[in-house]
Amino acid sequence: MSTSHVRHPLLSVAPDKLRPTQMTVGKAEVADKRNLWRSLGKKKRKELIDAHWFPGVIGPKGKVYIVDHHHLGLALLEEGVKSVPVMVQRDFSWLEQDVFWRTMEFNRWAHPYDEQGNRTGYDTIPVSLAKLADDPYRTLAARVRVSGGYSKDATPYAEFLWADFYRQQLKLQVGKVGAKTLQQALLLAHSHQAGYLPGWTGSIE
Repeated sequence: MSTSHVRHPLLSVAPDKLRPTQMTVGKAEVADKRNLWRSLGKKKRKELIDAHWFPGVIGPKGKVYIVDHHHLGLALLEEGVKSVPVMVQRDFSWLEQDVFWRTMEFNRWAHPYDEQGNRTGYDTIPVSLAKLADDPYRTLAARVRVSGGYSKDATPYAEFLWADFYRQQLKLQVGKVGAKTLQQALLLAHSHQAGYLPGWTGSIE
């Protein structure tokens, strides 16, 4: 890719060409986004895409790496959407691969942790959104936030921190988030144990 991206940072990229910067998503969240997409008419679909520019970084060999909206990106890929808008944050295309990933992580634009919450090597980050693994605790963390368990926070990968917290506290039945589990998780969200997490809104004990 040419340096013209610096002058024209808004790209149109096919979802199957987007490179992830994390290893997991909550597949139930992806399913929710697919259902939402299917419920929309043509005009509303266009509005949704226009309102959700994907922040991206140009990496080695001109590959486009997204640093947010992985769930939406995978949902749109699975729904056969042809292209999405990507707003380029930085052009790191001239860096060597290893330096690129170290730089991305330094900028908190990469999260090389697997579905068990374990740190892995950069080379294990999938090369396509379709290869992202399911982390049901990431789904649980998102549903707790939506249910008012904690506030949305600008801290990068905040919901992954909550997912790791719940990984230590709750056992999910066959990886699913049921109503009872959600209620337990909401109580935990307001406990002192969760006080170190981004978006914590205080104890109700």
